Amino acid sequence: MTEKEPSYLEHHPNGRLAYFKTGGGPPTVVFMAGLMSDMAGTKALFLENLCREEGWGYVRFDYTGHGRSGGTFKEGTIGSWHQDTLKIIDQVTEGPLVVIGSSMGGWQALLAAMARPVRVKGLIGLAAAPDFTERLLWPDLTKRQKEELEKNGEIHVPSDYGDDPYIFTKALFDDGRKHLLLDKPIRLDCPVRLIHGLADSDVPHWLSEEIIDRLISPDASLTLIEGAGHSLSSEDHLKILREHLEDVVAIIKHQAL
Repeated sequence: MTEKEPSYLEHHPNGRLAYFKTGGGPPTVVFMAGLMSDMAGTKALFLENLCREEGWGYVRFDYTGHGRSGGTFKEGTIGSWHQDTLKIIDQVTEGPLVVIGSSMGGWQALLAAMARPVRVKGLIGLAAAPDFTERLLWPDLTKRQKEELEKNGEIHVPSDYGDDPYIFTKALFDDGRKHLLLDKPIRLDCPVRLIHGLADSDVPHWLSEEIIDRLISPDASLTLIEGAGHSLSSEDHLKILREHLEDVVAIIKHQAL
């Protein structure tokens, strides 16, 4: 079955942003996908069905150069995708938000919560990967790859998730250094729930442990799942996500009383 046509935010500098919005709420849940992923993944669709069932608002979207949005992937950076996220929050959503980010989307969720502290009332990270350009990618590059980055402005790295390689640009690394979070306290005045697999070979679980160490939040926790990899998309993993989201929404509603 072909998915219906998304809505679009027009007049975006790098092309229109594609999104789907489900009415309901408060709160509204906003899902942020990972690098080279999109809003049609298992977790994104699971959350849409859950929010519809519970009567919560929901928005899923594609960053520039991803999925059904305009632009090209290699023109994107952490900062430009952050601006995409804020455009969606500011122009598509209303009221209190719970932001949920997967992998690179976890970095985006943290940045969004810090940029919109009045709006964001809760955050869930799924194998969250803040600072991955500096902590994970850069140390693994060979001397030749770093030289190629300087010379050509980009390198192509095979992906385990499809035929298309990752295209990592010098701009991605340079811009990523402007948005690093793990070198200082992360101040959030909302409940934070992190979920990470102990068998994650793409984003090691110590990254979520470091987020917890850096967080200054009234209510933060980390759930580590034995044997779980990076996707966190199995029925059992989605059940854990549901439980955490229900917990965060209950806290938000109690605080609103």
